[in-house]
Amino acid sequence: MIEVEHLTLCYRDRAAVHALTGRFVAGSHTAVVGPNGAGKSTLLAALAGVKQPDEGHIHRHGAIAYLAQLSTLDKQFPLTVRELALAGTWQRRGAWRGLAKADCLRADAALDRVGLSDFTQAPISNLSGGQLQRARFARLIVEDADVLLLDEPFANVDTETIANLLAVQDDWHRAGKTQITVLHDMSQVRAHYPQTLLLAQSALAWGDTPEVLTPENLQEANRRAQHWRNDATWCQEC
Repeated sequence: MIEVEHLTLCYRDRAAVHALTGRFVAGSHTAVVGPNGAGKSTLLAALAGVKQPDEGHIHRHGAIAYLAQLSTLDKQFPLTVRELALAGTWQRRGAWRGLAKADCLRADAALDRVGLSDFTQAPISNLSGGQLQRARFARLIVEDADVLLLDEPFANVDTETIANLLAVQDDWHRAGKTQITVLHDMSQVRAHYPQTLLLAQSALAWGDTPEVLTPENLQEANRRAQHWRNDATWCQEC
């Protein structure tokens, strides 16, 4: 579970997120949506502890795993697919304890779950974007955190990979894990995410997806996006 109180987050001297208060309850499966610049990725980075709040508080309960946006830099690490999956054991075993057989079995099972069992020894530099994202999901499976934060996990990947990873998220939901996912595809949100947070700097709506993604709410989010003053700082204007 993650709770935020009066959370304000700045990006380039303006309020990307302003005075957000609410709770991602344990076991919830929430999409975070909104126009470009609405503060979605900034919020996720703060929930993960990568970015510190400019105002307000974040209360975290349970282990957290964070999947940032897929980047070409991900391929530059000299790792095999199996080694990337095994990186999910680090939080549990620490930096100095060696790998146990159970760790390797867990990694192999995770790679099989995402359809990469034939690629375990392949360098990640050889993977397609979809294959790399599957390997990153395998790392999350191995990590087995209570809360999963995913930033645009389906961007620039193939449709088969999207279907596979949505099924993994469905598995996590059935297992009672808390998931917070930044998305752009409203059809995916409506089909797979029971709760939605609609951001337009502040929370325009937060709750059950059908009640949040109304034409009126989406129209208001777009209206706000057209009137944002990108040169305004939160301390001056909020």
